[in-house]
Amino acid sequence: MDNEQVDKILQIRNDIDELTRVAMFLEDLSEEWGLGMPLAFSLNLVLEEALTNVISYGFDDDSEHTIEVRLKKSGALLSVVIVDDGHEYDPTLKADPDITLAAEERPIGGLGIFLIKKIMDTVEYQRKQNKNILILTKKIEQ
Repeated sequence: MDNEQVDKILQIRNDIDELTRVAMFLEDLSEEWGLGMPLAFSLNLVLEEALTNVISYGFDDDSEHTIEVRLKKSGALLSVVIVDDGHEYDPTLKADPDITLAAEERPIGGLGIFLIKKIMDTVEYQRKQNKNILILTKKIEQ
């Protein structure tokens, strides 16, 4: 499976309790793809941050919405795509927080997106057909 392209898709509801399913999905996937614990931990953190933002701030109604998480491994490149039908929001436009300030002096919010940008190699956003598409990539060791 060295250079073979592999796709996995998980659909979750806009419910914070679904993060447990995401963590279990990633654990199984990491074992199947041989990703290693440090990478699996980082991916879980990235997905937890991104999905928490979507679930917490993406919807005005109490309706159930589906959020799709797609993971693809193609050679030494791992990509994560998160698709939701929430409010249009481009996290790549958010300025990085000033981490030189003391914690009590920093404005609330923005650290999750900053963390995602630091862990992943690329962070891209698209809006298509009234859906947010967050594309995250990471080079992985073979």
